[in-house]
Amino acid sequence: MNSELIKFSDVTIGYGKKPIIEGISFSINENDFLGIVGPNGSGKTTLLKTLLGNLKPIKGDIVKDKIQFGYVPQRDVVQPLLPYSVYDVVMMGRYSLMGILGKPQKYDVDIVNECLKHVGIEELRNQSYNSLSGGQRQRTLIARALAVQPQILILDEPTNGMDTPSHYSLLDLITQLHDESKLTVIIVSHLLTDVANIINRLMLLEKNHFQVGNIEEILSEDNLKKTYSSDFTVAKINNEYLISSRRKN
Repeated sequence: MNSELIKFSDVTIGYGKKPIIEGISFSINENDFLGIVGPNGSGKTTLLKTLLGNLKPIKGDIVKDKIQFGYVPQRDVVQPLLPYSVYDVVMMGRYSLMGILGKPQKYDVDIVNECLKHVGIEELRNQSYNSLSGGQRQRTLIARALAVQPQILILDEPTNGMDTPSHYSLLDLITQLHDESKLTVIIVSHLLTDVANIINRLMLLEKNHFQVGNIEEILSEDNLKKTYSSDFTVAKINNEYLISSRRKN
């Protein structure tokens, strides 16, 4: 059985004294593949900040002993990175572990080179980050997150705004990182079909309520209808989920 990395016990999240969701209890284990979905304003970003330790819970306990996170933010919130090369951007992940006066050693360079290779962009190492396509930038940011050698990789809207080939190529990469590297992976997304077809567990968030469990248990038409206030159809064809919605008038 995979060991427990993080445990939420009766946690209330929010800002100041204003709760968004109360009574959150769940665990994240080694090799988990968890998707977090919900409508805008449901608390996805707040939960993410709490999970990363950037926001303290209003109530409850979160147990996580010395967990190293690799965090991939939404691509469109990353400011243009001056004239930095792809290699420089990925090395930033290592600098976060060195301290202000730290300098890269040979093992740091080796780790960066391995991360570039792992996400399939080693030939781009000397190119300017700002010259890359959306898919290439996202792979660079994933490599930067992997450079910290995390136990948990968190991706926030990883396929947002991508063309179709890049979109599916990135989903394949994320699946590969989980399956081959045995990483615990958490994806926050508004794209239900994307998440449903690669993860093992699903968390549905809405204001003042959440559900979490195996994908087969949680991904039901009734649950989606309650969460999104829309009528949903959930079908599985050739082992792939097809999800469509029709918003109520």
